[in-house]
Amino acid sequence: MYNSRGRYALMALFVVAAIVCLFLDQIQLAALAGLFFAFVVWSHYKHSSILQASKHFRNGNHEKAESLLAEVPNPDRLARNRRGYYEFMLANIALKKEEYDVAETHFQIASRFPLGGKNDKAFVLIHLANLALRKKDKERATAYVSKAKELANTPKAQEIIIKIEQEANSL
Repeated sequence: MYNSRGRYALMALFVVAAIVCLFLDQIQLAALAGLFFAFVVWSHYKHSSILQASKHFRNGNHEKAESLLAEVPNPDRLARNRRGYYEFMLANIALKKEEYDVAETHFQIASRFPLGGKNDKAFVLIHLANLALRKKDKERATAYVSKAKELANTPKAQEIIIKIEQEANSL
């Protein structure tokens, strides 16, 4: 739940605590500080600042969310359940900036990872279908829509799917 600077400060604190404990001949406390240090390092690579970024993203503060997502040291090392959200947020931020190719790439990556539920995955596929329609690629749009139909369980998602199908048929 910390940003990168906060995690680095915690790492430094645990290293200093381990050194002091070793100096005072408190081996068990030094080992505990080392364990906490290892946990913070693991957390830094597996979870990073995704949770904080999602809070800012939900509140509409996309600039702060983007800066927190930029702190991720290596997206490939993120936990599977965090990587989907990471890519989903980056894709939506790219859509807001009208960078459609970047958004499509991130949505495609997000579709391979678990998200909140079937409906969230359906919205990723809806975005991909919409981007395919923008490129006038009827085949890909209909393929994404058919997969999204299977996953969509809210009236809003089903309504959007119907509109995209109508647009795809008019191409």
